[in-house]
Amino acid sequence: MNGTVEPIARMAAQLARLPGIGQKSAQRLAYHIAGMPEQDVHDLAAAIWQGRKAVHFCAICGNYTQNEICDVCQDEKRQNGQICVVRDPRDVAAMERMRDYHGRYHVLQGALSPMNGVGPDDIRIKELLQRLGSEQVEEVILATNPDIEGEATAAYIARLIKPMGIRVTRIAHGVPVGSDLEYADEITLSKAMEGRREL
Repeated sequence: MNGTVEPIARMAAQLARLPGIGQKSAQRLAYHIAGMPEQDVHDLAAAIWQGRKAVHFCAICGNYTQNEICDVCQDEKRQNGQICVVRDPRDVAAMERMRDYHGRYHVLQGALSPMNGVGPDDIRIKELLQRLGSEQVEEVILATNPDIEGEATAAYIARLIKPMGIRVTRIAHGVPVGSDLEYADEITLSKAMEGRREL
């Protein structure tokens, strides 16, 4: 016996399934929940359950929404001919925090990863091509992650879009603001050099 009460161990096991939550954090959260007033625990569980039931994917871009179409896709001011392609809804939230982008999005809901059996038909590439055929799009901004899967996904999509006569751009990668060059790895520095611009 490990000294943990079985219901707390069950809670910890479920919490540990969440990203970024290790065994110790899960156990700490489970003990905290066990000590909370029952009404607070009920409210927490209800918020999680109701939130999950209420949220689904936008019929146009694939972002999370409560409605059939998300707020960004409904906003007529954002129909400026730009579509930013991202991996998942968290990336839309990150782009929106910067407040500098005023176009629309397309959420792939994944990235190409042959090693994990994820091919072009497993992510929302076909839906992107359909949008490009029906919407007035002048530029597609590929904002997938700067990892192997993200780079492969961006290259694959660019090859499909370029023959359509639509401008395809890739977000720059490089040294983060406020960091020192000595701590940057070779790939990051290489990308920073590739993405350099004239002052």
